[in-house]
Formats: sequence, structure tokens, C-alpha cells
Amino acid sequence: MERKPEWLKVRYNQEAVDEVAKLLGELKLNTVCKEANCPNLGECYRKHTATFMILGSECTRNCRFCNVTPGKPLPPDPEEPENVALAAKKLGLRHVVLTCPTRDDLPDGGAAHFAKTVGAIRASCPGVTVETLISDMKMNTSALDVVIAAHPEVLNHNVETVRELQKAVRPQADYQRSLDVLRYCKGKDPTLLTKTGFMVGLGETEEQIGRLLDDVLAVGCDILTIGQYLQPSPEHYPLARYATPEDFARYKEMALAKGFRHVASAPLARSSYKAWEALEGVHDLH
Repeated sequence: MERKPEWLKVRYNQEAVDEVAKLLGELKLNTVCKEANCPNLGECYRKHTATFMILGSECTRNCRFCNVTPGKPLPPDPEEPENVALAAKKLGLRHVVLTCPTRDDLPDGGAAHFAKTVGAIRASCPGVTVETLISDMKMNTSALDVVIAAHPEVLNHNVETVRELQKAVRPQADYQRSLDVLRYCKGKDPTLLTKTGFMVGLGETEEQIGRLLDDVLAVGCDILTIGQYLQPSPEHYPLARYATPEDFARYKEMALAKGFRHVASAPLARSSYKAWEALEGVHDLH
């Protein structure tokens, strides 16, 4: 694998990482920060921020870009919603992001567990906003309705890459299904802020990126994140290139010109990185 350029090198604050990791360990909680080997883990933990990965740490799918462990997940932990709420309170969070591995083994894809966790956070942390970063739940509208009814401030579902690379990068998912999830959720509750994200560096072209922007905007998506793909290991999908900071600035200009309400586009941008800033950015437009 090609050596990382300077703009992708990050420094960890190990003391902050250890402090947050200790609390999460005591409460038997997972974070996508750790499971997905996120490069922003040190910065976010230092700011007492974490994206909670509910419903276990093993995924029923095996996307070729992802570092989350595929396998046979355990049943949902009934204590997890309250433990997430407790961790959010102890960390003094103002915006909580919930995500999960894909749970195709559950009839509702984990929707009820999401709703319980949102409810527990609202009960313990008044005034805290919540973002749900969900799987496609096999486009089960009954399951999506359960998440929507929990009224998260932001509903996030990632398309991950351009249409032309979907089958190679995430063979068990489907580009059109992801668009349908975003369209359905926005249509069901137009007040819901919808969000999606994708990676560059997988071999996509500028024209394909433009079409992706048009596709997700057409289904009512408000917030967009664009980040650099970082190949977790030689066995994962091959890295095609490192986009430059100038590339990311251009992508942001493209997206804003098309009409997105907020765009985070940077080499280290991730779907939940600085998520509270995206929410505030959209509200500032009102």
C-alpha cells in the first residue's frame, strides 16, 4: 500500500483515549471509532465524543472496504440502551451518534433497539440531540417506521461509493436500495434531516461523483460527508489513490452548488465526525 501523505497523519492523545475506553468498557459498549479503526479516534475521544455502535460488534455482511468484523452476532443486549444513555450523560455529550453493524439476522434489522436507545438517551439527557446512522434494513418500511417514530434529529444512511463500484465494494448492499431508504425516510417525515456519506479513492471518476451527488440530492438528502478511503489491510478493497485537500475542497464546492444544506468534505471526514457541527450548520441556515 502507498505511503500516507502528510495530510492523513494524525496524533493520538493516549490519555484521553484510555479514559473514554475505560468508561465504555465498564458499560460493555462498542464504538464504531474502535471497530472501524477510525483515524479520528484520538481527537474525538479527547473531546469526550464517541459514536456508539449498538447491536454488537459483528456484522452479517462483509463489505470489502470495512474493518468491522463479519460473523454471527449475539442477540441484542437488553441493558445496552440504558448503558449508552449513561455513557452519554457521563461524557457530557451534546449530540449522540448511534450506529450498528448490519443485522440481517434480525427481522427488523435492529430498528426496535435503535428506538429504545434513542428513548433512553432522551430520558437521561434532556436537550441532547441524537443521530441514527442505520443500515439499509433491507428496505423494510415497517422497520424504518420504527426508527423514524423515535424522532432522531438526523437520520443517516451511507451510500459509501458511486453506483458503478457498488457491487465490487459492498456486494451484499445495493445502491438503489440505499437511495430508496433515504427517499422513504424523508418522505415519511419531511422535518427529519437526512444525511449520507461516501468515500473517494476507490477508483471513481469525477463524472461518477457528480452523478452520485445528483442521485442523493434527488431523494431529499440534506447533509453530505465525503472522506478518503483508507484501506484497512492488504486483504481489503485496493486503494486507487489519495485525493488531495484541494480535491476535497472542489467536491465541497460541487455539492454546495447543487444544493446540499451542509457538506463536510475533507481527507479525514467520516459520516459521524464532527456530526454536531453539521447539525448546527443546517440550523444556522434557518
